[in-house]
Formats: sequence, structure tokens, C-alpha cells
Amino acid sequence: MKYEINFTINKEMISLAVIPNKTLLEMIREDLDLTGAKEGCGAGECGACTVLVDGKPVNACLMLAVEADGKEIITVEGLATETELDELQQAFIDHAALQCGYCTPGMIMSGKALLMENPTPTVEEVVDAISGNLCRCTGYKKIVEAIMHVSENNANK
Repeated sequence: MKYEINFTINKEMISLAVIPNKTLLEMIREDLDLTGAKEGCGAGECGACTVLVDGKPVNACLMLAVEADGKEIITVEGLATETELDELQQAFIDHAALQCGYCTPGMIMSGKALLMENPTPTVEEVVDAISGNLCRCTGYKKIVEAIMHVSENNANK
């Protein structure tokens, strides 16, 4: 049996029939072909699948697709415009805050959620915001620097 759900993803209204045990991550990747969010652990421990649901970071591997009914979802693909990257995406590039890139979308989404809630966080707040995201390649120094760069730009606006 499938359930009809209606939601917004990256500013696009979607109506989709999903089976009750399909995760939000599976729906996003398999049904909508948005492959930025990754499945790392499948248990909500690594943060590679982080997306924003109603502005809050969520491990998409732990949320059922049916729970997305009526929600607004933003994936890493939804941050950029047709002509330019989101300032946080660009900061990750400029500060070399990635290596293999597997964790990068989740890190960006956790950082974006923080910056949406608090445009000028402290280093400690950034570290806390990304504490649910694991990176095995770069460490966290450059990731924190990239998020703080956007924070500093926000403070100067």
C-alpha cells in the first residue's frame, strides 16, 4: 500500500505516492534523483544525509518519507541558484573544506541551518552545530573556517 504525500522540496511542490517504510533519504535519492545527501551509516550517526525540514537539520535516513507530508525540505541542491552557488557552498570551496566530498553536503546543510537561525555564530556554536556530522578526510578546522567566513560576512553586512 502506498500513501500520497505532498511537500515542497527545493521550492518545488511535489505530490508522490510512497510506501510506508521508505525513508526520506531513499525518497530523495531514488524517487527525486537528488543525490547530494548520502547514506553513510543508516543509523543517524554520521550526518552525511542531513537535509533541512522546515528549516531544521534532519538525518534523512531516520525520517520516514510519509512524515514529509506538508513539510518544506531543502537539500544541498536547493541552495544554489542557476548561476551561482550559495555563499556557504562557495566558502567550502574557497577554504578547501572538503576532500572526498562524501560528508560535504551534510556539513553544508548543518552549517546552513545554524546560519539561518543565527547569522553570526561563535566558533563554539559552529562546532556544536556540526557535531552530528562526521568527516574522516579533512578534519574539522577548514569546515569551521568556511562557516565562520560566512558568519563574518554576515556580521559586516
